[in-house]
Amino acid sequence: MKRFCLILIMILGFQTAATVNAQQTPQLGKSSVEELVAAMTLHEKATFLAGVFDYGKNPDGTTRKRVPGAAGSSAEIPRLGIPFAYYPDGPQGVRIQPTRKGTDKTFYCTAFPIATMMAGTWNPDLVSEVGAAMGNETLEYGNDILLAPAMNIHRNPLCGRNFEYYSEDPFLAGKTAAAAIRGIQSQGVGTSLKHFAVNNQETFRLKNDARVSDRALREIYLKGFEIAVKEGKPWTIMSSYNTINGTTASENRALLTDVLRNEWGFEGFVMTDWTSYPRNTAAQIKAGNDQLMPGLKVQVEQIEQAVAEGTLSMADVDLAVTRMLRVLVKSPSYKGYNFSNNPDLVAHAALARKAADEGVVLLKNAWNTLPLKDTGKKIALFGFGSYKIYQGGTGSGNVHTTGIVNIDTALREAGFELQEDLAATYDGVRIDFKIGEKLAKLRAADCDLAIFTIRRNAGEGADRREIKGDFYLTENEEASLKNVSEAFHAAGKKVIVLLNTGGVIETASWKQYADAIVLPWQPGVEAGHAVVDILTGRVNPSGKLTMTWPVAYKDIPSSKNFPSNFEAKKDGVRTPFDPEKRNEGFTEYEEGIWVGYRYFSTYGVPVSFPFGFGLSYTTFDYSKPVVKAGKKGSYTASVTVTNTGSVPGKEVVQLYIAAPKDNLEKPARELKGYAKTRELAPGESQTVTISFDTYGLASFDEAQNAWVTDAGEYTANFASSVEDIRQSASFKVKKPAVLKLKATLR
Repeated sequence: MKRFCLILIMILGFQTAATVNAQQTPQLGKSSVEELVAAMTLHEKATFLAGVFDYGKNPDGTTRKRVPGAAGSSAEIPRLGIPFAYYPDGPQGVRIQPTRKGTDKTFYCTAFPIATMMAGTWNPDLVSEVGAAMGNETLEYGNDILLAPAMNIHRNPLCGRNFEYYSEDPFLAGKTAAAAIRGIQSQGVGTSLKHFAVNNQETFRLKNDARVSDRALREIYLKGFEIAVKEGKPWTIMSSYNTINGTTASENRALLTDVLRNEWGFEGFVMTDWTSYPRNTAAQIKAGNDQLMPGLKVQVEQIEQAVAEGTLSMADVDLAVTRMLRVLVKSPSYKGYNFSNNPDLVAHAALARKAADEGVVLLKNAWNTLPLKDTGKKIALFGFGSYKIYQGGTGSGNVHTTGIVNIDTALREAGFELQEDLAATYDGVRIDFKIGEKLAKLRAADCDLAIFTIRRNAGEGADRREIKGDFYLTENEEASLKNVSEAFHAAGKKVIVLLNTGGVIETASWKQYADAIVLPWQPGVEAGHAVVDILTGRVNPSGKLTMTWPVAYKDIPSSKNFPSNFEAKKDGVRTPFDPEKRNEGFTEYEEGIWVGYRYFSTYGVPVSFPFGFGLSYTTFDYSKPVVKAGKKGSYTASVTVTNTGSVPGKEVVQLYIAAPKDNLEKPARELKGYAKTRELAPGESQTVTISFDTYGLASFDEAQNAWVTDAGEYTANFASSVEDIRQSASFKVKKPAVLKLKATLR
């Protein structure tokens, strides 16, 4: 009977198509979306929702594969005027194939600084400027929706994809993502904000169940998405692979419909992450997950069968199709944009350098080691990263770009002399080797200073590990750094350490060996130039940390609930999935809201470098702190910043609010706003103003299923980092505010 019903529906669908074609066929953009949906057969609707399972090729074999290397596309329906829409990967830049058959032309894209570094600029205008360049490359290479930005929380420093994400703090992550979205979409292309939600580990990412409290969900893991959706208005959202409290994210109606759409007002469509792992297709559509990517033929059949059996309503199918069409009618492909395949990569490389310059963080600068004033110095350049820098992480976040500027090249261009024997040594040995005492002393005798680069890389599909060579230095790295430090210091010369990494590593045990520590992250295509800009003082560093750097891994609240030493293979055999195994089949988010600085600052746990930290070559004074109440629960906080040093520089003012004690336990302080000054000349002042409101002060009360802002006296802390409060001002919330929610996430 089921088979008969399915055949009958398909026959009726084809008959409907024939009838419509006999009359005037509606066309996308010329007819209403409702008319278009009414004209589509069930098979066309199912094909449209399932994406293109053979990229660029429709089920009937027709093809329009114009963007090789794009992650996927939506289906084309020519009779209705619906074109393919193309989706490239892209948190760090557009990811497509750089070469194509039949042409010698290259199709390179710009590798911008990694997302963590972009957030580390604390400059939303700059983030939007970079976003606009990404959007332009998306457009000019014939694409429609960039699969970016990514903004999952840095719950644990060992998440393999942290380089694609912004911060441990949801406010900073949300504001940065919103700025990126606005920039990208200013070019007439869309974004896909990802991975929604609680995608904080790569180990068994398709199956892992994130078990997290409603309060932590609301305050930590959803808050950034909420800000980005409301302020950035992305065209699409990408649901995550993982399960949340027992329900797969892409099948979670409370998440995708009740919260995302009904609470936050999201108006675009939701697509899945790229997976062939079995999912409940009907449940995904009913939940509000409109498009299934990368698309499988079986999913088309499953939609048709579910409608025939009555387990999926045609109304749900039509709603999903409608959402997609309303977005795609804005796309360059629909509008017939004549893309050039020739974006201005030179200008974009210059912008990548500018962004990297603002994202570099100066972690240590004892005895004014930096900046290097004399470009005639001879440098002993240690570490493989000095000669081959990582511009970004691996996986879908990697960008095929033109030649990357390495640190040695940039130093030579700036006029420094390098000890050439070292370059030859690093070119001819294994990656991890030891600089012995003898070699260190030789180089200390014939060079003016030492630069030692420590590099780390990670990416999609695997998490980092709590081992030497990853979170910790290898024995050879530590011995080499110690030997170089002792030899150069004995000769009265300085040692600079560069950290070429996408995330946090342990620093507390060895940072005494360095006179200066510079964190250039993974800075994109102009990597070496950005490093040298900071070393020479051409640019005064103004980047600040977006996550806490702990003294030890075990200090991190999530450390016991993360697969920190998981091995994907043992004795050459792939590790089997065990749904009952902690941190693999499921992960308990036992730390609740105590993520990052919220924990370290509240409980007084020492850190190596605190959240928001970053040094400058000048100094800043804060004065005249003021908080004023406005209308409808709004507030403005202002403080005057004065450059009290001898060189121009920018300062990031961070606003941390301390709430009065009440029934809910709260962090000692939480980031509720920030502002970056313009470049201030010595002696120059600027008053910065930061706005916030009562809703932004709220905590989530699970008992009431409500956001609650307590009445009482609050303290606004104006700070240079979470642990460096410069000025404070108190203000009162006269009446408590309670925003009860209809949606529950259980």
